[in-house]
Amino acid sequence: MKYFIIIVLTVSGWCADCQAQTKKANKSAKKAQTEAASTSAAPSLLPISETDIANALKEALTKGALESAGIASAPDGFYKNPKLFIPWPTEAAKMKQTLTNIGMGKQVAAVEESMNRAAEEAAKGAFDVFAAAIKGMTIKDGIAIVNGGETSATEYLRATTSATLSSKFKPIVSKAISKVKLTSCWKPLMTQYNKLPGVTKQNPDLEQYITNKAIDGLMVLIAEQEVKIRKDPAAQVTDILRRVFGK
Repeated sequence: MKYFIIIVLTVSGWCADCQAQTKKANKSAKKAQTEAASTSAAPSLLPISETDIANALKEALTKGALESAGIASAPDGFYKNPKLFIPWPTEAAKMKQTLTNIGMGKQVAAVEESMNRAAEEAAKGAFDVFAAAIKGMTIKDGIAIVNGGETSATEYLRATTSATLSSKFKPIVSKAISKVKLTSCWKPLMTQYNKLPGVTKQNPDLEQYITNKAIDGLMVLIAEQEVKIRKDPAAQVTDILRRVFGK
């Protein structure tokens, strides 16, 4: 009986020691896993090269341009977006008011809707133009933009793409005008107005007007995307974006 008690106590002590050792091992393993996860989640500590900066900017701009073109070209991308909505041409404001006053408000609204539909159609071809400009950006351009203001990349794109966008958009707008039947809305109104006594004859260049407004709208969207990527950590979706734009 005495030996039995000694054996039991010995075994009990051994089990307790095993449990302690196992607990200690589990704790060490858990600590190692936490440290490993922390290390893998942490951004790289390697120096950021000028090439990294340029690549980060191109990545950010490409992302912003793609999203902006998608938003603008979607149904109601211009028409139901107060930031992008294309209003009646300013130079023809008196014409709009006069036509509205004589009971042609619905026709005036139809012209405005058609202009916005044309801009949405044109925006479908915007991304390719932006992508070409982004691809041609130099490292020097990239450094200047990253160190510039919160919309300096958008300003760069406007400077480098406006002429190309205008030449590419105008035929698209012209085709879209026919597709959305803007002419059938606009021409009767213009003819009716120009027949009124004492008015200045009107015939605004709607193609150029819509083209310019479509480009302005796209730049508004790209500027929003740029500010978001610069300031919002959630928008910095890759390591290189976090390293360049993260605070």
